[in-house]
Amino acid sequence: MQVSVASRLQHTQEYYFSRKLREIDAMNKAGAQVINLGIGSPDMPPHPRVIAALTQAAEQPTTHAYQNYKGVPALRQAMARWYKQSYSVTLDPETEVLPLLGSKEGIIHVSMTFLEAGDEVLIPNPGYPAYRAAAHLAGATPVDYDLQAENSWLPDLAALAQRDLSRVKLMWVNYPHMPTGTPPNAAFFARLVAFATEHNILLVHDNPYSFILNQEPAQSLLAVPGARQVVLELNSLSKSHNMAGWRVGMLLGRGDLLQEVLRFKSNLDSGMFLPVQLAAVEALQLDASWYEELNAHYAARRELVFELLDTIGCRYERNQVGLFVWAAIPAGHADGYALSDELLQAAKVFITPGGIFGSNGNNFIRVSLCQTTAVLESALGRIRAARQQPSFTTPTV
Repeated sequence: MQVSVASRLQHTQEYYFSRKLREIDAMNKAGAQVINLGIGSPDMPPHPRVIAALTQAAEQPTTHAYQNYKGVPALRQAMARWYKQSYSVTLDPETEVLPLLGSKEGIIHVSMTFLEAGDEVLIPNPGYPAYRAAAHLAGATPVDYDLQAENSWLPDLAALAQRDLSRVKLMWVNYPHMPTGTPPNAAFFARLVAFATEHNILLVHDNPYSFILNQEPAQSLLAVPGARQVVLELNSLSKSHNMAGWRVGMLLGRGDLLQEVLRFKSNLDSGMFLPVQLAAVEALQLDASWYEELNAHYAARRELVFELLDTIGCRYERNQVGLFVWAAIPAGHADGYALSDELLQAAKVFITPGGIFGSNGNNFIRVSLCQTTAVLESALGRIRAARQQPSFTTPTV
């Protein structure tokens, strides 16, 4: 029997990291012991209080049933308090906060709720690949908007306004930006809200990196005057609280829009495990010392990544924020894919090629900070040794 695949998958490929991890796994089985500096999966545990809250709740016989689709009140209230304390944004926990099974779930939920055939979606290039995949799955048409180093990785809104935007229903934005590490900019946020308001576009701000190596106060697009009418914001505990595998995210904004998303979401899952919700409440109550300790680790790691990139001959900005370092490749390599493959084969170190985030990333690579300093020192040593091999491309700085 042959079963045809739905046409909605014709533009959707297997996620790059899914394919690459199989290749790395095969190399490891052959004895390579590859150091993976590609994926941004935090390697440190959550705070002990968070784990204790999970354990305590899981031991109760009454915490294992199906849960409300919109989360328990305690979690929504904790998320609202966190937004008030961290971003100076006031939210109604009853109507303007929707817990998610990770913010990646929210990308597809928002897309399937508001997009259909004939709609266009503005997608950052470079940007998170899931935005494009979700647009295709919803039947909409992705339209790239360029982000360039020359414009500090911010979109040229004046140039965008010259396009025909009549079919654009939604625009994805993400600051601190992944993959470039560009920090948020209050003046730009205000211009962005004005642009969306003028052109009747729903802005969806994906905001999981606010607290990682960001020296400025965390910013939310919802804090901009007038934003509540045109903005939905995604956030997550994955990076900020080392809870990536726990799948705790949130969608925030206008109650009527969240209610429509809930209408779609309620047909796909049966709520978040209650002990995870109660542990998330504990995580959201941590004070500034948690983020300070977290960032002390990442700052030390970033210095080693800078040294690694210097060894390769890459160029980069030191004021990047977030969980990665974005760097321009040296001359002598066709693109980031070629450099990534060379490092994988010669040094057994995997670094993400920037091209997976869009064509404007072709001449860049991205290095994750989610490895210990000991592992990063080992990767640096391997790359230094690989540079001595005759087959290794000599960088031109």
